[in-house]
Amino acid sequence: MAVSSITAFWAVSVLLILVPGADWAYAINAGLRDRSVVPAVSGLLLGYVALTAVVAAGVAAVVARTPSVLTALTVLGALYLVWLGATTLARPAVAGTGSQDAESGAAGARVLKGVGISGLNPKALLLFLALLPQFTAPHGSWPLAAQIGTLGLVHTLSCAAIYLCVGVLARTILRARPKAARMVTRVSGAAMIVIGVLLLAERLAA
Repeated sequence: MAVSSITAFWAVSVLLILVPGADWAYAINAGLRDRSVVPAVSGLLLGYVALTAVVAAGVAAVVARTPSVLTALTVLGALYLVWLGATTLARPAVAGTGSQDAESGAAGARVLKGVGISGLNPKALLLFLALLPQFTAPHGSWPLAAQIGTLGLVHTLSCAAIYLCVGVLARTILRARPKAARMVTRVSGAAMIVIGVLLLAERLAA
């Protein structure tokens, strides 16, 4: 697999990651609400690992050729985002307000939420289903599954670096600003709802 193909995919991947969306909102919310952003970001990364496995297994090609399945996934993801946004608005948090026992008990839930957000994120579905295969060489020296796995790993590592920074910066900058922290949390929740509603409207219109 050519290094130029990996580099080109990495550039496109980073540009998409840097566009604020549901992942950003979740990382910011985790930075403000949790003692550590690691569980939330780990969940996001596991979602991308799962998408990589799906694409490598060839399931993505079937999904891409079946509009009804893709529509169902998009609607499910949109509804999930709306639900997460609503719960975030209902319980805005300030950094470091949760107890250690509560955090240890919620870590698993944060991971699962992260998996749902990234695994059903339409931006991620676009990247993995439509863009990623274009950077592979079906008749190259590497097996196709290995190429997809490599590109998926590149994307996941980029997500790890960027989302950890987003969560930690949100927590650090807003630690001494409880009012601002609550406002950012509410904005993150509202962003999830808006993204979900727009996705639903787009799908229904289509």
